[in-house]
Parts: sequence; structure tokens; C-alpha cells
Amino acid sequence: MARAIDGSKRKDRRKKILKLAKGFRGRRGTNYKAAKDAVTKALVHGYVSRRDRKGDMRTLWISRINAAVRPEGITYSRFIQGLTKAGVEINRKALSNMAIEDPAAFNAVVTMAKKALEA
Repeated sequence: MARAIDGSKRKDRRKKILKLAKGFRGRRGTNYKAAKDAVTKALVHGYVSRRDRKGDMRTLWISRINAAVRPEGITYSRFIQGLTKAGVEINRKALSNMAIEDPAAFNAVVTMAKKALEA
């Protein structure tokens, strides 16, 4: 049986890969063989990075909370311990936003945490 070298399935598959490789440098953006490897690697990195971003954001929130509680004379870990003892369930993203957008409310939460630690 003859080998199909210009069939529509083959063209479509190559076109799909080259479209994904658009903007890649050198042969990686124009040559199918090189583009196939580059696209595969790029898609894997994209998938992994989307998951890593969640941890990166949590790290950022924790840093912001820590920076906001330090002037109140308490560390981040003691602050979280105080919130746990006080029974306050606010996630770190909300605490971080509160520290930036509404310092008065955040100070009230810090005060609650301090009271719970003393008790």
C-alpha cells in the first residue's frame, strides 16, 4: 500500500502543531519536527506552572500578612495560632486583601488573635 504524504489528516496535524508553535524562535516555530518537541515541552511547562502558581500565591499572601502583623508586635505564626484559638476561620487570601484594603478591620482581627493567645 502506498504511503500517503499529502493527506488532509497529516496536514491538519502539522498545521495544529505549527499554529501552537507560532512565535517560537528559529526552527522551533517553522520546522514541524522541532516545533513538535518545543510545543510538547511548552504545554507540559504550562500545565505544571498553573499548579505552581497556587503555591506561589499562598507564599505571597503569607508574606503580606507577616508584613502587616509585625508592626502590631506579633509574628505570622503566632498570629495564625491566635486565630485558630479564637475560632476565626478566614483564609490567607482574604487576610492579605484585608491588610491592604482595610487596615482597621485587619487590626481588629489582630487584636482578637492577641486576646486568644493571652487567654
